[in-house]
This record gives sequence, C-alpha cells and structure tokens, in this order.
Amino acid sequence: MRLKDIKDIFHKELDSIFGANEVTSFFNILISHYLKLNRIALVLEPDLTISKDQEQPLFEALSRLKLEEPVQYIIGETEFFGLPFKVNEHTLIPRPETEELVSLVLQNVKNQNLNSKTISILDIGTGTGCIAVSLAKNLPKANVFALDVSEEALKVARQNAELSKVDVTFIEASILNIENVIQSLSMHLTTFQKFDFIVSNPPYVRNLEKIEIKNNVLKHEPHLALFVEDHNPLLFYERISDFAVNNLKTKGMLFFEINQYLGTETKQLLQEKGFTNIELKTDIFGNNRMLQGLKNF
Repeated sequence: MRLKDIKDIFHKELDSIFGANEVTSFFNILISHYLKLNRIALVLEPDLTISKDQEQPLFEALSRLKLEEPVQYIIGETEFFGLPFKVNEHTLIPRPETEELVSLVLQNVKNQNLNSKTISILDIGTGTGCIAVSLAKNLPKANVFALDVSEEALKVARQNAELSKVDVTFIEASILNIENVIQSLSMHLTTFQKFDFIVSNPPYVRNLEKIEIKNNVLKHEPHLALFVEDHNPLLFYERISDFAVNNLKTKGMLFFEINQYLGTETKQLLQEKGFTNIELKTDIFGNNRMLQGLKNF
C-alpha cells in the first residue's frame, strides 16, 4: 500500500479528534519510529509503497489514536531536554514546561559557580526520571537522588538513567510521609546529608480543572501524578517545603513547577515557611509555572 494513502486514512479517521496539523505530526512520529523514515520521504517519493508487515504497526497505532491514547505511549518513548526517555501508562509524559524547570535549576548552578563542584540534588516525584536524569547528565559531578511513590514509575526511571548513562539514586517513598523518606534516604547514605537543591514537579491539577484537560491526558495518564483534591491543592507543596526546611543546606534552593492559577498562594506558602529571594516565573506560554526560593537560615 502507498504510504501516502495510509496518511490520508489517518487524516480521515483522526482530523475531527485532533486537527489536521496534529495528525500530521503523529504520522511523522510513527513513520520515523516504525519505518525509520523522515517526513521528507513522501515529498521525495510520493508513490512510496510499504509492505503488509510494515503497515501493521501503523494501523495498530491508528486504532489506539482513535481511543485518544497519547502517541508517546504508543511508541513507548519521547524526548526531553535532548535526551531519550521511555514512557508508559505508569508515568506522566514529560512536557516542555518541565524542561524550563530543569533549565532554571541549571542556571542557578551556573550563577553560583557550582558546575565543577560536588553538589547534592533531590528530585521529588520523579516519574520518568526526566528532571533527575537531565540534571545528572548536565552536572556529571552532582550526586542526584530521585524519589517517587510508584514502584512502576521507578522501574521506568531506572531504565531512563541507564539509557542516558547517568548515575541517579532512586528511592521508593511518599513525601507525604516525611519520616519514611528520611529513613529511605538514610539507607542509601553512610551519613544522612542535606541537599544543595531540591526540585519537584508534584501533582497540582485540581479536580475542578479536569474540564480543561484533554481526553488523551485524562483517559490515559496516571491520575496519581496529576490531580489533587480541590480543598487542599497545595498539599504536596506544603509537605515538600516542610522537608526542605530541615533538609536543605543553608543557602540551599527549592524549585517547584506549579499550578498556573495558584502562583500567589504557592509563593505565600514559601514565605510562611521562611524562604527568601522567592521568584515566580512564567513558562513559554506566559503562565505562572515555576517558583524558586532560598533557604537563608
């Protein structure tokens, strides 16, 4: 069958769900993954024909896309901060906004002339490991630790660390049980150390905001990593801040990805916990998305 005809079928079946541009993007991702062809292939060879065996994964992917399953889950991978990452239904798909959070941490490391020093970093709620692995790749002298409550997510995160050939210490524990976190960290350290940087992209979408979430996210990505109760939306920020107060070094820094609607409230929380030099930063879309604070005590 001609690849062009398969592309036309994709548009016929999916344009009403995703829009033509996104469907084209999906198709290009799939032919790159399954056929090792780039998007120019059809321009250079409009009548390019593929075999039945080559067709099969494309039509299987089409069936899954019709159910609004994310294309990243279909191919089992994505890219983040220039690195390859495995993903599955147990992990959130890394997003461009989180790349900005990684850049913010790296910029602060550079500003403090810490690039060549042995610093310690803790990533709380690591998921795929995208933050921890990216930081470890860019800061080869850093001791990077990553925490998650999900055993299945940590399996993926460990694969991603191996994929990028970095050393990250992964720990299964919930930040909602700080005592357990400290015990778990102590098992991996000769003497428990405080951190230079703590970074987190915790669950922050309120249930009332589900109406804004696309079906491919709502139906398929893990709710445990996404949603918080409306009556206590800053639960994770409060617990992480409490942990940071006691486990960041003096002059250590805390970094958050945040709910765009709760920037003022999250900033106030850090102020109440005693952090200083607090900065609220916007993402590429102009939304309040990142927060940083200094532990000056």
